[in-house]
Amino acid sequence: MRALFQRVSRASVRIGGETVGQIGPGALVLVGVRRGDTPADAAKLAAKTARLRVFDDPDGKLNLPVSADPARAILAVSQFTLCADTRHGNRPSFIEAAPPEEAEPLFLAYVEALRALGIRVETGRFRTFMEVELVNDGPVTILLET
Repeated sequence: MRALFQRVSRASVRIGGETVGQIGPGALVLVGVRRGDTPADAAKLAAKTARLRVFDDPDGKLNLPVSADPARAILAVSQFTLCADTRHGNRPSFIEAAPPEEAEPLFLAYVEALRALGIRVETGRFRTFMEVELVNDGPVTILLET
């Protein structure tokens, strides 16, 4: 699995003009599920996401995880395009992306694992065209992989 973690002051996702997920401070996490990923990968990625120390401590150092402040949340959005292979030519190949019937349960397992760690999580809607809006804080953007 692959995730693009972006520290945000706020983020939202809309579908057809309706806001379906919205957070204040925290992280927007775009999640790509690759062929061969497992529920163990989803749990590992959730733990890594929850414990990633990219929020300022009292000294202004990136030393705290999202879970250190109950006001922070995560907006998780499934994004198969994170699995793109762009090594050859100019047209991305998505052959590494898991098919939707495999990817959706793993994305949902990732979300549930975050919630089990005590993090408030909002989501978009799987297999739906979404408009994602964010205010990147820092900016702090980190690629996570299992």
